[in-house]
Amino acid sequence: MHDRITLRFLAAPTDETRDGTSIQAGRVLEWIDKAGYACAAGYSGQYCVTAYVGNVHFSQPIRPGALVEATAQIIHTGRSSMHVLVSVESANPRSGEFSLATHCLLVFVAMDENRKPVPVPPWRPRTKEDERLSTGAVERTEARREIHDLMLAQEYTDAGTTPVLTFRFLANPTDVNWGGNAHGGIVMRWITETAQALSTSYFGDETVCVYTGGIHFHHPVHIGDVVEVTARIIHTGDHSIHMPVRVSATNPRDMNFQLTTRCMTVFVHVDEDGHAAPVPQLELVSDEDFRLNEHARDIIRRRGSLPPLETPRR
Repeated sequence: MHDRITLRFLAAPTDETRDGTSIQAGRVLEWIDKAGYACAAGYSGQYCVTAYVGNVHFSQPIRPGALVEATAQIIHTGRSSMHVLVSVESANPRSGEFSLATHCLLVFVAMDENRKPVPVPPWRPRTKEDERLSTGAVERTEARREIHDLMLAQEYTDAGTTPVLTFRFLANPTDVNWGGNAHGGIVMRWITETAQALSTSYFGDETVCVYTGGIHFHHPVHIGDVVEVTARIIHTGDHSIHMPVRVSATNPRDMNFQLTTRCMTVFVHVDEDGHAAPVPQLELVSDEDFRLNEHARDIIRRRGSLPPLETPRR
């Protein structure tokens, strides 16, 4: 039984941002999901679905042509769930000296042939580091559940006046995973693409993703579904633009949209010196604007108090 795996590959030109200086955040999220899936499926021996992706902080960019390692390992199991820690590192192929680009915690659920959750083998730490990583995952569980409930309880209506953007398209056959649905990494790429378009329009220049968190997958997106991805700016810091993003999907025959995925994402503009530039401050007008702004501030405070997510030692 395998509880860890490393994927290794080169970052391709098709993965670049428009200016060609780094790799798209959405592509990195795809790599994270694929490594996590490979680990969870290999450990459980079952088809697995992504239920949750935790705080993804992009600590440094990955350059085009870099050698990339996405390492995933089981650090905790529930009855049918597996907590998988994924670290993404990159190196110049000539030097081979790796540095951490991002790391995060994912939760996968093992499914049977009828798409029903099935038990997974209990995982037990084998080393002191395993114990450290497992303890960190458990310590974050209750706080993560509280943040989940807070985010799910928020309502987004036409009473809000802050900038909003919706993309609508069909889920393609090329988006399919091994279970016949759009895989989680593709959905996360849709999220970052929509948020980047909105934040770039708001700022008036190119923006980059520095954080995506609290990604909860409620329902699958089926190939051929009509997909709606909606981002709304609800808070600005001195240098940051905060946007919840919600993904909904429907069979085109009935057009009855159902929430499939949601998260919070943060973008910044990086100046020529590599520093986050000041952003225009959001104008709050309606009661909903003020409520959602305070919601974002509350989420920031709660995430700031979470125990740090441990990283495996190389």
